[in-house]
Amino acid sequence: MPTMDQPGGPTPQLFFQTANAYQRTQALKAAIDLDLFTAIGEGNDTVSALAKRCDAAERGVRILADYLTIQGFVTKEESRYKLTPDSEVFLDRRSPAYMGSALGFLHAPKFIDAFQNMTEAVRKGGTVAGEAGTVAPEHPLWVDFATSMIPMMAKPAAEIAELVSQIQPGVKKVLDIAAGHGLFGIEIAKRCPSAEIVALDWPNVLAVAQRLARQAGVQQRYRTIAGDAFQQDFGTGYDLVLLTNFLHHFSVATCETLLRKVHRSLTAGGRVITLEFVPNDDRLTPPMVAEFSLIMLATTPEGDAYTFKELEQMFRNAGFTRTELQSVPGSLEQVLLSYK
Repeated sequence: MPTMDQPGGPTPQLFFQTANAYQRTQALKAAIDLDLFTAIGEGNDTVSALAKRCDAAERGVRILADYLTIQGFVTKEESRYKLTPDSEVFLDRRSPAYMGSALGFLHAPKFIDAFQNMTEAVRKGGTVAGEAGTVAPEHPLWVDFATSMIPMMAKPAAEIAELVSQIQPGVKKVLDIAAGHGLFGIEIAKRCPSAEIVALDWPNVLAVAQRLARQAGVQQRYRTIAGDAFQQDFGTGYDLVLLTNFLHHFSVATCETLLRKVHRSLTAGGRVITLEFVPNDDRLTPPMVAEFSLIMLATTPEGDAYTFKELEQMFRNAGFTRTELQSVPGSLEQVLLSYK
């Protein structure tokens, strides 16, 4: 049997990396709070310059910057720090793709609290953070989501809008279910002049979407339905329905109930665009996509990251003729295009 000191033998490295993962989280949060990445991007590349720019102690900045270098967020040559290409794009506040604000949602106390009871969630097979978890009516977490995740969703929204402009350039009526920040419908309205967007979400969340619609200059073609997607009357005559980051919160049976309702709301030849984390059939790959199931276990009663086969079957059972899978450049998620 190999011993601890033998090459290729057992090592506790993965155990310690996982047990101490919270330290990476808090170091990243501190760097964003101090605006350290932006400071480096501006050219403050020494400990003394960073300490002055970030209003922090030199010892603290040195240890944090070195730790971030070890973790791969920053590089260091002699005593000078530089952003990696990824950090330059996503963590420098001056970048249009800046994602630091996403921590407002990812680190929201109600979200983190759901993971404090993982053992019981596994025993139960669903969240123990209240009866409905994050899918409870008018859960305040979704306001955090709407405001914090805008940078993260900007590119997928633009890519989906570009797809719509190619396949349905004359689209007239679009239903955006669980619209959140509203970016997906707003980007379509910007590219398709005849498109009227109907956004459905909780009233407090729709306020965020309406503000962004005004900023984009599409408010005249943007109206809302406030309430529960399972209870509200959608109406009919939609050429396109958007289901972005929604189905994974629910069981297969619940998803199929919603999809049948969506099917009835569409015109003949209407389509549904779904954005989801879609793991491979092995449910292990791609790793960051497959791991999403754990989030659903901790935060929802019955949600999951569904494979394409599972999603395709849901749409087929709801009456759709076919569903296609497409990649989204620069995103972990994929798009499903379903036809009535």
